[in-house]
Amino acid sequence: MRILGFSKKWPKLNDIEFTTFRFTRKDRDWLAGENVQIVYKPRSKEREILGVARIKEKEFLKVWDITEYEAVVDGFNNALEMWQWLGKPKGYKRINKLTLRWLKSNG
Repeated sequence: MRILGFSKKWPKLNDIEFTTFRFTRKDRDWLAGENVQIVYKPRSKEREILGVARIKEKEFLKVWDITEYEAVVDGFNNALEMWQWLGKPKGYKRINKLTLRWLKSNG
């Protein structure tokens, strides 16, 4: 089972379903129906397994298709702030919008 890591315990992680945005992976991209282990700070001494979730839906979209609501739920003040932050490392490439549903939460 692959790890889907988070660097912050976002409030959305308390919801039964939540979304996250991830750039495509060159080795093996995320798949709808895949079970993943949700981990807080996966490469840190503070590492904490939060539980297991299933990727319910995967949408492939452009960064600027992320809505104002989605940006705010993801912890940004607005969509522009999120677009700018996401554009820095990858140059505004397409991104995966993953909708996940908890199967087992340790919280």
